[in-house]
Amino acid sequence: MFELLLANGDPHNWLLAVMSIARLWYALPLIVSVSLVCAATRHEEMNAILSHAARFALWIFVFMGIILGVILFMSWLQ
Repeated sequence: MFELLLANGDPHNWLLAVMSIARLWYALPLIVSVSLVCAATRHEEMNAILSHAARFALWIFVFMGIILGVILFMSWLQ
C-alpha cells in the first residue's frame, strides 16, 4: 500500500502514508476502554476485571491483526 503511495512520484505522498499510520493510534484508547467496560460488567473484584480486560484486549488486537492480514493479502492479489 505504501509503495503505491510513494511510487507516483509526488513528493507529498509520504505524508498520506504517515497519516494513515497515525490513525491507528486512535484504536488504542478505544480497545482499552471497551475491554475495561466489558470486564467490569462481568466481575466485581479489581484483579478479575484487570485480567479479563487484558485477555479481551489481546483478543481484540489479534482479531484486528487477522483482519489487517486478510485485507493486505487481498490487496496483494490485485
